[in-house]
Amino acid sequence: MGLMEKLSLKGRTGIVTGGGQGLGRAFCQGFAEMGANVVVAEINEETGNRAAAELSALGGKSVFVRTDATKRKDLDSAVKAALAIDGRVDFMMNNAGVTDWKEAENMSEGDWRKLMAINLDAVLYGCQAVFEVMKKQGKGSIINTASMSGHIVNIPQCQAGYNVSKAAVMHLTKSLAVEWAQYGIRVNSISPGYMNGPMAGKFFDDPKIGPVWRGMTPMRRPGEPEELAGAATLLASDASSFTTGSDYVVDGGFTCV
Repeated sequence: MGLMEKLSLKGRTGIVTGGGQGLGRAFCQGFAEMGANVVVAEINEETGNRAAAELSALGGKSVFVRTDATKRKDLDSAVKAALAIDGRVDFMMNNAGVTDWKEAENMSEGDWRKLMAINLDAVLYGCQAVFEVMKKQGKGSIINTASMSGHIVNIPQCQAGYNVSKAAVMHLTKSLAVEWAQYGIRVNSISPGYMNGPMAGKFFDDPKIGPVWRGMTPMRRPGEPEELAGAATLLASDASSFTTGSDYVVDGGFTCV
């Protein structure tokens, strides 16, 4: 099998949580352009339906399943939708997440639990939801969205909770990679830097934040969401068949300095 064939996702079926908007939408676009069928597992019905319709126009099959990624039953429904397409779940991208800028001393128990539920618990539940299917197949790729914030501490904003949640995602990824390698299941993560998306994009125009972020990024600009798609499609494909437990940092060089 040649490299181009290994990179193709034609005939593959996968799930993307938070796939209707932001980075998740870009991931879905990349998978679909490489030939995959995509289940858009999204809590927002408007953006989820729109994304599924746009992805279907690219030639593959795409369906929207309203999904609260913190609820295992919703994730199970997304898995059933994927199986209904072609009887397989070839890849799972646990992408849904939120950020919360609060000084650690001001974080309430509710703030902390909500952040961890979406950013960490939902990743575990997503991995668990596809485990039995992928184990039976003897093959599967799980990709978790972490962050460069799991490697470093961001400034000038205070976001200890977010940083901890993303560091935990990376270690969960490594742990599952070791446990599940025996079943042919690969587990990797992607760590975006500052991206020009709904979470961070608007802050590049902030006179106190934008110059700091640009100044600390060697490429001196935010990344575009579509610049993450290459790493995701690679990890979902057979071109990365010996890659597991890895974290792909896509941050314009931020964590190098």
